[in-house]
Amino acid sequence: MDAFEKVIEQIIRQEGYWTRTSFKVELTKPEKVAIGRPSSPRWELDVVGYNAARNEIRVIECKSYLDSPGVHYQHFDPANKGAKRYKLFVEPRTREVVLRRLALQLTHQGLCAPNPKVELALVAGKVSKGETEIKALFKRRGFIWYGPDWVRKKLEELSTTGYENEVASVVSKLLLRKRKT
Repeated sequence: MDAFEKVIEQIIRQEGYWTRTSFKVELTKPEKVAIGRPSSPRWELDVVGYNAARNEIRVIECKSYLDSPGVHYQHFDPANKGAKRYKLFVEPRTREVVLRRLALQLTHQGLCAPNPKVELALVAGKVSKGETEIKALFKRRGFIWYGPDWVRKKLEELSTTGYENEVASVVSKLLLRKRKT
């Protein structure tokens, strides 16, 4: 959902990252073969952020699931049919190849310094089952988890900042700012 990605993009920018949405990673033919997808198109990442001060790339996959049951813990089990939505989280080889190519591509394009740290995150607008288990799993695997409470907190913070002509900023101010009486 592009609208949710735009909201997350603005939140991440507030945290000191430049951002791009729907970023295409240009995998080579041998890389596509290595991940078992020889005819795959370019790999698309929901939000890519870069913090120059820390030379850190943060890849953020966004799942709003606002009108559905939400993210399930079971979806992070590679044997589960829901795992196909979370390839970077459940396929170590795919994750390694895609994130390595992303770092090389951004460095080659002059968008980041050489040898950046690359982190993988998931932001969920709704969780159906197992958020505690998801947090523990992500911690063990070195991923970053942003759940619904984090999104809500960041939107509340956004509502108190100066005006920006961005949908997330405007809507957060309309809905979350305290009314002056």
